Amino acid sequence: MGYHTISPAALSATPDRPCVQRPVGDAADLDQLAANVYEVEPGEQVPLAYHYHDHQEELFYVLSGTLFVETPEKTYEVGTDEVFVVEPDSPQRAYNPESATDPVRAFVVGAPAVDDVHPYEGEE
Repeated sequence: MGYHTISPAALSATPDRPCVQRPVGDAADLDQLAANVYEVEPGEQVPLAYHYHDHQEELFYVLSGTLFVETPEKTYEVGTDEVFVVEPDSPQRAYNPESATDPVRAFVVGAPAVDDVHPYEGEE
């Protein structure tokens, strides 16, 4: 059996990201899912690019602020204590708009923990 208590604030941020990403899943040595806490200032985005996954499901739980998620159909506004779910093959880009006055803090889980990300550039 294994148990972990982790303080995301104590984790070093992942370098070269468009916002602060704290790798909770790495700190817990998880291999079945990815788990991160994101701190997104106004004008920053969560992913490196507008993208989709072949197999990975994603869940965004907004801890504070309002996270905007752009999809081909519309842009969703996900408020504090709300969850946004992205199914495989569903393009998305999560961000905090430049016009925002507050940062966003979100806990994001992806499973399975696979590197199946693809940039999305419109209908193919």
